[in-house]
Amino acid sequence: MITMVSKKSAAGLAAAVGAAVLLGAGSAQAATAPGEAPAGPAKLTKTDLGQALGGTTTGLGYGVAPIKSLRLDPWANSSADFLNNGAALQPDQGLPAIGTGTLTGPLSAGGGVKDLPLVGGLTGVLPG
Repeated sequence: MITMVSKKSAAGLAAAVGAAVLLGAGSAQAATAPGEAPAGPAKLTKTDLGQALGGTTTGLGYGVAPIKSLRLDPWANSSADFLNNGAALQPDQGLPAIGTGTLTGPLSAGGGVKDLPLVGGLTGVLPG
C-alpha cells in the first residue's frame, strides 16, 4: 500500500522535527554530569587602571575625532548656502569693518567645529 503525504504536512513535520532537535540540544547543554559540583562564583582579577584609562582614552579619541571635523553646513560651497551672505559694519574711519563673515566664513567653506574662530581652539583639548 502506498501512502501519499501532502507537501503542507511534510513541511510542518520537518519544522516540528527541527524544533525538537534544537530544543533538545539546548536542554542537553544545560544538564550537568551527576557527581560534579556546580561551579562557585566567578573570581574577578584586579583592574589595571593604566590600561583601562588608556583604552578609554583611545576609544574616546576615535569616537570624537570625526565629530571635530564634521561638516556643519550641509549647503557649504553651493549656491543655496545662506551662510555665504554676510553683513559688515564700518564703525569709524580708520577702524576695520566688523562683519558676520568671520564667524560664518569657515562654515560656508565646508568646515567643522575645529574651524570655528573661538571654539576651534578648545577642540584641541578633546582626544582624537
